[in-house]
Amino acid sequence: MHYLIGLISIAAIIFLSWLFCFDRKAIRFRHVGIMILIQFFLAFLLLNTSIGNIIIGSISKGFEILLSYANEGVNFVFGNVVNVGQFNFFINVLLPIVFISALIGILQYLKILSFIIKGIGYLLSKVNGMGRLESYNAIAALILGQQEVFISIKKELPYLPERRLYTLCTSAMSTVSMAIVGAYMNILKPEYVVIAIILNLFGGFIIASLINPYQLDAQAQQLDEMPEEGKQSFFQMLGEYILDGFKVAVVVGAMLIGFIALIGMINSIFAAIFGISFIQILGYVFSPLAYLMGISGSECVKAGEVMATKLMSNEFVAMDLFNQHLDNFSARSQAILSVFLVSFANFSSIGIISGALRALDEKQGQAIAKHGLRLLYGASLVSLLSATIVGLVFDFHF
Repeated sequence: MHYLIGLISIAAIIFLSWLFCFDRKAIRFRHVGIMILIQFFLAFLLLNTSIGNIIIGSISKGFEILLSYANEGVNFVFGNVVNVGQFNFFINVLLPIVFISALIGILQYLKILSFIIKGIGYLLSKVNGMGRLESYNAIAALILGQQEVFISIKKELPYLPERRLYTLCTSAMSTVSMAIVGAYMNILKPEYVVIAIILNLFGGFIIASLINPYQLDAQAQQLDEMPEEGKQSFFQMLGEYILDGFKVAVVVGAMLIGFIALIGMINSIFAAIFGISFIQILGYVFSPLAYLMGISGSECVKAGEVMATKLMSNEFVAMDLFNQHLDNFSARSQAILSVFLVSFANFSSIGIISGALRALDEKQGQAIAKHGLRLLYGASLVSLLSATIVGLVFDFHF
């Protein structure tokens, strides 16, 4: 039965994307179909085969090693702050971002990442039917983050039409940066984090192709020459990336303090007046979507609470709520929700992306701000699509 529900869900996601399409006649359904099949293949490979287990295990082990190195620096500075055996979210989850950010900076400086980003981006452009800049941007957003990625294309920004800019922003909101992946792996099962990242990459192209289809003319294709960053000294670069990593950790920590406190206050007010918390109300509202993703009926309301929390606040707050109720979810539901949570699709990201663009180009920042809700709508559909596919293939065997 859940296979039928999953297929209905995918059809509903395609319909909801088509419903808000800028130009329905321009949709290239062949490319959309190919990318959905790729998502199914990759999800099945990673979840249900020994090769997939080896790939995920290797990636997870690599991040585990990196986090152990990060903890050496964290423990040197904050070793006496936390008692032995106790867990502190800021120290254990957020501060390792500083080391991962520094490592990304080194790989950027050595042009290793640039080579990888351009190479994979070129291959993706052959599959998704889009320009090389769109494919480059999706990979770069995955490495650099939804704010920093626009710095890498700042020379091209003034010349991008709104429609093309929308696709770039959808990719940025649908994925997550490598600097923060280690933090996710401290909260969720690493295999689901890896699967979500890969599926969301293609999901961003799928939803953008449905909501925002277009053909590139010769002038637009000239923008597809990949930009080169200005040269810095090694230690200038290293200091910049280390400070950027620390800023990310502090900003995320501040957001968590504010959002968790506000949600707690709102829940208390609603409970006192209506006898039910605000998040519980949202759980009922989002429960149909949870059911379509493949979560069983008895778990849908609680899953809806997690989904609503992610949308209204951010993924970290939702992950905390998810872990509080982990025992209430089956293994399949845990996989579906974990994949759904791994993205930047929430209301705060609208401000983050438009703010980053305004800092680089005021006109383009204003242009994308007016499409903010449509942008969040598209990125949320990406998460729904990835989670639904995982639900379909979770226990599928030939």
